[in-house]
Amino acid sequence: MALSRGLRCCQRAFAWLPVLIIALVVLWSYYAYVCELCLGGRSSPFSSPLSACRRKRRCRQLWQPDEPALPMPEPAEAATQARLAAGRVTLSNPVEKVLASGEECIARVDSTLVIRYCDLAYLIIFHILFVLFVWTYWKSIFTLPVQPGKKYHMSYADKERYENEERPEVQRQILAEIARKLPVYTRTGNGGVRFCDRCQLIKPDRCHHCSVCAICVLKMDHHCPWVNNCIGFSNYKFFLLFLAYALLYCLYIAATVFKYFIKYWTGELTNGRSKFHVLFLLFVAVMFFVSLMFLFGYHCWLVSRNRSTLEAFSAPVFQNGPDKNGFNLGFVKNLQQVFGEEKKLWLLPIASSQGDGHFFPMRALCEAQNPLLANEEQWEDDGIDEEPHGKVTLKEISCVLTYSD
Repeated sequence: MALSRGLRCCQRAFAWLPVLIIALVVLWSYYAYVCELCLGGRSSPFSSPLSACRRKRRCRQLWQPDEPALPMPEPAEAATQARLAAGRVTLSNPVEKVLASGEECIARVDSTLVIRYCDLAYLIIFHILFVLFVWTYWKSIFTLPVQPGKKYHMSYADKERYENEERPEVQRQILAEIARKLPVYTRTGNGGVRFCDRCQLIKPDRCHHCSVCAICVLKMDHHCPWVNNCIGFSNYKFFLLFLAYALLYCLYIAATVFKYFIKYWTGELTNGRSKFHVLFLLFVAVMFFVSLMFLFGYHCWLVSRNRSTLEAFSAPVFQNGPDKNGFNLGFVKNLQQVFGEEKKLWLLPIASSQGDGHFFPMRALCEAQNPLLANEEQWEDDGIDEEPHGKVTLKEISCVLTYSD
């Protein structure tokens, strides 16, 4: 018993390793971009390193000017000029001290980082993307997956009756009687009610059991090791925004760092420490950008079809058989199911998804409640369904009534 608990603790601790790696990479990217690249003096993308070298060269010329060749003076004049020259070099003259100190201050201010309005805009955009990226990542990690409600759990009497029955046909009949009171429309491959033996509950539509989390998750998409959490109804919007902002974050870094990577490559810049950060920052940004681009594009396609990752690999089964487009309501309504109807909340990691995760509108339900809708396509082919432009079709009326219920 103690050994198994220790193994479980080690497994849970090891599961946070990918999250720790991502967190360290993000913190290093912030340090490398802001501290080393933007505020790192000569290698800053917001101050020209070459102009800084020229300013220092001009300062050295002010301190050590090149004197033109003069004829050899008389001994007295030579001594006077030597004293004047010594005075200029040692700055014994108070006026020259003031002028030299003023030039030194101007040179120092001119050689330091002076962020102009456009430079400030670059840093503001970076910090906006950074905050949104970290915020959505945090929400994806720490938003707990939602489990089915109590009404989907079997009562003690039903559980006892189900476990005492050994015949599979009778067990299926018991589950069907219980599911008759619930809004459950998906079935198993053999047509039975979807039941979880480990959680002892009837699975709602689009609900699946996660073997890693050991719970049933509403509208489960997948278990993501990079957030150490199950992606489902409660945090799928946060996960999509996390992918989007991570993609923009990497793209922004790669776009603003690329020209300084070229300067380091051609030897125009020689700062060793900043060179290391620029090279690896561009490499990491491009690498994550390419991988996130494919992943984000795939999930955008899933959202447009109103499918989860599990449903893309295995189509949900309804009473009339499997249907990969069973939950596809159209592009706009599919987006609203994930992001909600308030468009001002679409880009913020704030919960706004429609419903509670237990029931989802479906096309099969519309056709099942109205058998006439099954022949609507045939009517359109025969030219019977030829209503004037602007009228609402029978399917739209039935679906509106169904969704309002």
